[in-house]
Amino acid sequence: MAKNKTFLIALSTLFGLFLFVSCAQQKENSQLASSDRIIVAEYNVENLFNLTHDEGKADEEFTPEGENKWNKERYDKKLVDLAKVLGALDKTQTPDLIGLIEIENRAVVEDLIKTAPLNQKEYVIVHHESPDFRGIDVALVYNPLVFKELHNEAIRISMPDDKEFTTRDILYVKALVKSKDTLHVFVNHWSSRRGGEDDSEPKRVFAAQLLRNKVDSIQKKNADAKVLIMGDMNDEPTNKSILETLKATGNKENVAKGELYNLMFDKKQNGEGTYLFKGNWNMLDNVIISQSMINSNKNLSCTYTSASIFKEDWILFTNNKGEKSPSRTYGGSNYYGGFSDHLPVSLELIFK
Repeated sequence: MAKNKTFLIALSTLFGLFLFVSCAQQKENSQLASSDRIIVAEYNVENLFNLTHDEGKADEEFTPEGENKWNKERYDKKLVDLAKVLGALDKTQTPDLIGLIEIENRAVVEDLIKTAPLNQKEYVIVHHESPDFRGIDVALVYNPLVFKELHNEAIRISMPDDKEFTTRDILYVKALVKSKDTLHVFVNHWSSRRGGEDDSEPKRVFAAQLLRNKVDSIQKKNADAKVLIMGDMNDEPTNKSILETLKATGNKENVAKGELYNLMFDKKQNGEGTYLFKGNWNMLDNVIISQSMINSNKNLSCTYTSASIFKEDWILFTNNKGEKSPSRTYGGSNYYGGFSDHLPVSLELIFK
């Protein structure tokens, strides 16, 4: 009887050890599989302001005393909502690289990345204060376990024939990916269409030319340089600034070395968009990559269909006609308590 009991205990111990090793192996395999995927996000977060007025900035409306009655409760809810969206872009992991559009300053980004589930990663922030009259900027946050920052700079958009004009800088970050590959990232928020598309177009064309010049200088040093351009361009893939000036096309045939491909081009052609204006979907948020990243056999790679627009019902507003639009935080000074007036975009990169 004692021998049988000893045998059962030994058998139970071996079985438990087997389960432990098996589970550990599954977890390790899962982590390895996850590590081969790099998730990139781009999100215009619609006026992520804190509660204080910054001297010299037209941000008074986003204060407790301002027109929008912006208070701590609304600010905290906005942080929770945005973090929830960014955390839901991929089913297995939070993004490794996030381009944030329409943020007021570094402080609001710090608050955002401390909010669950984004607080699962020790994100690093890249941000420069821009001269935009409202005080809004762009920022990039990255997972330091995946990216090592090599260089960053703000590309100032100063139009020589309009000394009074101010807008958001283009943020450029050069990073080493998994200690093996280099990625050149640009985060953009070009001038709005306020005043009419035709009258404002030269400002976006000017920004596109500055960006194209920077990409040319990178590719002159290395024709195979891997470039990722993202942001709210306030123009669509077929507009002059993107298609002609930046030369980011939707051409899949005979794509030459060094060319730029707009991953949102076909989606726009299919009637999709990230921003709804007068009942029409506009593809204002663009994700553009260099030809060197498409189906690459080494290190960073993606396909023509690697980008997607996140449009789950829970971040959409449905009106009484059944029409859906992004669930926004404000409409004018009316508080709706939604997420953003833009839909977020994600991109899956594979590291081979």
